[in-house]
Order: sequence, then C-alpha cells, then structure tokens
Amino acid sequence: MKAIKFLAVCLMLGLSSANVCAQMTKEQVKEREELKKYSKAELSEKVSKDAKKQAKIWKKEGWQPIAGGLPLERQADRSYMMQYEFDDKGDYAWYWGTAQTPGATIDAAKAQALELAQQDLCATIQKEITVLTENKNANEQLTDDEAASVVKTVQASKSLISQSLGRTIVVVTAYRVTKAKTKEVMVRVAYSTKEARKRAMQVVVSELKKEGNALGEKLDEMTDW
Repeated sequence: MKAIKFLAVCLMLGLSSANVCAQMTKEQVKEREELKKYSKAELSEKVSKDAKKQAKIWKKEGWQPIAGGLPLERQADRSYMMQYEFDDKGDYAWYWGTAQTPGATIDAAKAQALELAQQDLCATIQKEITVLTENKNANEQLTDDEAASVVKTVQASKSLISQSLGRTIVVVTAYRVTKAKTKEVMVRVAYSTKEARKRAMQVVVSELKKEGNALGEKLDEMTDW
C-alpha cells in the first residue's frame, strides 16, 4: 500500500520517468508534498515586501515568468521563504544552485540553465562536504591523511554526486528577450541540505570501498554528516 502511495505521489508531482522516481527517497517525496501545499497556499497569501522589491528588479531587467509559471512576486516570495528555513540541527534547510543561459528558444535555454544550475548546486555541496571534513579533522574524528583522502574523493566524484541527486526542486524560473532577439532563461533550484549530504557521502563511501580503502567503512559508521 505504501509503495502504491509512493508511486502515486511521484505521478502527482509530474516526474518524467520511473528512474527519477526510483531515485527519490521518502524524505524527498515529503519535501515535495510540502512544497506543493505551499505553492497552493501562497496564491492566497500576501507577498512580502522584500519579494515585491526583488520582483520589481527582475521586471526592470526584462524578466518575466515562463508560460504556466507563477508570477515573479510569488517566485521571489517562495525563494525568500525557503532561503530562511532551518533543519533540526540549525543549519539552512536547502542548498541552492543558480544559472542564466541564452538560447534560440525558451525550452533550449531552460534545459541548459537547469543543467548549469545543477552543476552549481553540486559545487556548493562539494564545498560543504569539504568544510565538514575539515571540521571532523579538527575534532580528531579523522586524521590528516583520512581528511585529505575524503576531500580528494569528493572532488573526483562531482559527476557521480550530481547524478545521485536525481531531480532538484525548481524554485525560480523566468525568461527575457535579449538585444540579439534570443531568449535567456534564469533558473534557481533547491535541494534538501540533509538529503544532499547523505547522498554525497554515500557516493564517497562507495568510491572508497571500491578502492579497498578501509576509510570507507569508517565513514559509513559516521552518521552525523
């Protein structure tokens, strides 16, 4: 019954393939359900002053929502709301990735922008894992050599980490017409901080174990990432 409900949620969220759905954890589905509820609720709520100011700036720069998308004020408001959400550890609840890309058509530019935003997000996750590794080294949970090995593996696994994330949440998406009459798309995506750390470390642990490095087992037992 739970499996059926899980698949139903995936279909409701408009995921494009079973593979993407399979990559999603129950935590991600819950996050998307909450975001979907927020999307409906925000339509009847007042937009914050900061969001209105940001939308005004975007409009002045020529940005406008893509057909079927929320008004810029609503997108800015959602972005601000999520930006100041915190998890149970007091850390920011979301990692962010942004990109602006030109293209011959809106669809082409959007596809490229989404890919670049995903890469930007992955780079942020890599930096965060590096910082966490340095902290564990400072707390003597990892030796200098172990910390260096983790950082090296993280840097070498950018593509694998990106693939492990699956589909991100698109929070802002807008386009404008350039002076050259091409289309430029702006995208901002978000991903759960907790889930991102978990998936990134799963990749690192897997890669270290493939190398026969005992550090993989040690990291597997360290759950406070």
